Amino acid sequence: MSVLNTPNPDAEDRGVEPLNEKSLRAQDVQEQRLLLSLATPAVLAVIAIVVIPVGWLFYLSFTGSDGQLSLVNYQKMIEYKSYARTFVTTFEVSILTTLICIMIGYPLAYFLAMLPERLAGFFMLAVLLPFWTSLLVRTYAWLVLLQKNGILNDFAMSIGLWDSPLKLVHNLTGTLIGMAHIMLPFLVLPLYGSMRKIQRDLMHAAANLGASPVQAFWKIYFPMSLSGMVAGSLIVFVLCLGFYVTPAVLGGGRVVMVATQITAILENQFNWGAASALGVVLLVVTMIILTIATKVFKLDAVLFGKR
Repeated sequence: MSVLNTPNPDAEDRGVEPLNEKSLRAQDVQEQRLLLSLATPAVLAVIAIVVIPVGWLFYLSFTGSDGQLSLVNYQKMIEYKSYARTFVTTFEVSILTTLICIMIGYPLAYFLAMLPERLAGFFMLAVLLPFWTSLLVRTYAWLVLLQKNGILNDFAMSIGLWDSPLKLVHNLTGTLIGMAHIMLPFLVLPLYGSMRKIQRDLMHAAANLGASPVQAFWKIYFPMSLSGMVAGSLIVFVLCLGFYVTPAVLGGGRVVMVATQITAILENQFNWGAASALGVVLLVVTMIILTIATKVFKLDAVLFGKR
């Protein structure tokens, strides 16, 4: 007992005081303040670019034509069925585009991941090449390719695939083709990065333990690449919700999405309140869907490693 209660002369000579809970809290607060001061410019930028415009959007959505606070803009969305059809079309196109990108992008990313890094970098240029061309130019290029007298119909009829021109534009088919082409790189890039991190020795180890190539892929490779696929799918889905140019050109006015409807309201009625209400509802519905998807598919565990 006497040994335990004996003070340490070396510690007293160095002037070292035992850290207590109060001092630890003070250090923690000081560190948080330092981090907050470093993040202040970014926080101010987010407030100026995101928070204030979104807040102004909410305010306009609750403003009537007389400038007074009103729910008339939301009442119109309930009364007119055209608004409901617009939202259904928006989410339908976004979901279908995401699924098409997954079906095309996963094999493509897997192919790139299996190549040597130098060769994969060369082929990656083909994925990044569309970014070097204007979105409007790419959309009108698909219009030239897919129209009734376009290159695709002429070539298909010349080799006997079909006898009469198919209607591939100014409908849902043309819209999905154009949007899938534009959105595909946003899925391939995070998926390729996720696949590159997977060690090939794991597949060899599974084979040594008796797993077939198909079993090794589905039980080892696919779950480890799921984070990249989920991240890319979310990016594609969210970007598709606000698309305007491609549905307007390739849809020909028959594929009316929320962005197209907002533009029509502003051009024909110049009603900022009704247009803002559409944007607010789209934002809220999107957040609800993403929240449900996070809970159902456990996206926190997939993306951030949370349990």
